[in-house]
Amino acid sequence: MQQFEKTELFEKTPIAKATISLAIPMILSSLTMVIYNLADTYFVAMLNDSIQTAAVTLAGPILLSFNAVSNLFGVGTASMMSRTLGKKDYESVKRISAFGFYSTLFLGILYSVLYAAFKNPIMGVLGVDLSTYAATDAYMLYTVTLGAVPSILHVVLLNIVRAEGASMHASLGIIVGCGLNIVLDPIFILPWGLNMGAAGAGLATFISNCVSCIYYFVLIFVKRKRSYVCVSPKYFTLRKDIVLGVCGVGVPASIQNLLNVTGMTILNNFAVGYGADAVSAYGIVQKINMVPMNIVFGGAQGIMPLISYNYAAGNHKRMKNAVKFTMKAMLGFTAAATLIMFIFSGQLTALFMDNEAIVAYGTRFLRGLSLGLPFMCVDFVSVSIFQAVGMGKEALFFAVMRKIVLEIPALFILNALFPLYGLAYAQPTAEMILSVFAVFVLKKMLVRAEKEHK
Repeated sequence: MQQFEKTELFEKTPIAKATISLAIPMILSSLTMVIYNLADTYFVAMLNDSIQTAAVTLAGPILLSFNAVSNLFGVGTASMMSRTLGKKDYESVKRISAFGFYSTLFLGILYSVLYAAFKNPIMGVLGVDLSTYAATDAYMLYTVTLGAVPSILHVVLLNIVRAEGASMHASLGIIVGCGLNIVLDPIFILPWGLNMGAAGAGLATFISNCVSCIYYFVLIFVKRKRSYVCVSPKYFTLRKDIVLGVCGVGVPASIQNLLNVTGMTILNNFAVGYGADAVSAYGIVQKINMVPMNIVFGGAQGIMPLISYNYAAGNHKRMKNAVKFTMKAMLGFTAAATLIMFIFSGQLTALFMDNEAIVAYGTRFLRGLSLGLPFMCVDFVSVSIFQAVGMGKEALFFAVMRKIVLEIPALFILNALFPLYGLAYAQPTAEMILSVFAVFVLKKMLVRAEKEHK
């Protein structure tokens, strides 16, 4: 294997080109994940049945919680793999990837078993009532009971593959699955097809995730002689340095996601009190807001291998230039996205459901959510950099600050002051305050890294 092929992108390619090469595929991957959710919401909403749409929304926290496992072993494994590549320890890279793969497989199976055993209590926590139980249960049969393993595993495989810099190959697996999902959704959901409603959306997602997993298995097999990615059982190990290295970054990323789930569950429970139309409207605008949010997330995640590699290799000047380029590009994008979403909030909501009450709710919700995008950009990019360089404690601090200290209390306070509509401003309030801390910690880290380089 020619080491030059593996390191040229990280070491020599101009910063703008290297950053774009790594970020664009991950942005496409993140957008693809959004399109999964948008497609489900869009085609289910075409039934013009708020119960079916509410079912997809109420299931959101559980599906989001999958990221707790995929972040633990996806972000944690990819970060450690890239840093180990920077140290030229190629044998350990294989063992790290095998550890991430088999740990994910085990926890995915455990997730399905636990959900099946405690389904009814979980439904209650999610805010599911008698009117939405049947539709939500049918949707979650395919997405959780049967679908937890492929849903979590294909994201971890994406991260493992991109840790070497092969972002485009990694992204194709997600894109293939997304394309299939869009084709299957109307066939399974709508009356002219199988007329399964929300359950059809779940089945389409399950099949699509399985196909994505198959793609990655084939890719790893084909490239096995030209790659350090390995899922062979003989390389699986519980070596202390690998477990602690993966978990040191992965656990904070996982906790951050679990706190996101907690926040969404609390928000949905508030919205349930205002009726199915309010739940449906909030579900729709959350999906719309996820488009720019995931572009930022994809860009931030995409540069992680570049940051990790150069940090470990001691090339802190190159790392700092990549951070500056990414931050400027993403801030410009989110400013434009905020303006568009604020002005056209009603029209964007109406694309999903032409219902006067839902459009009225959605217009006001989306205007509130959109205001937080530029501040969220600063937070996402900063936390991804902390994860990339192994600063797990700082990443955990921001996760706790975002939800426990800021956003969840803001949900209670703003809903009390401005019933229902105040909920949309809790996230922007939290991100605005958090961005100030992010800039301070990021600047301190970059100064320290520059001093170490000198």
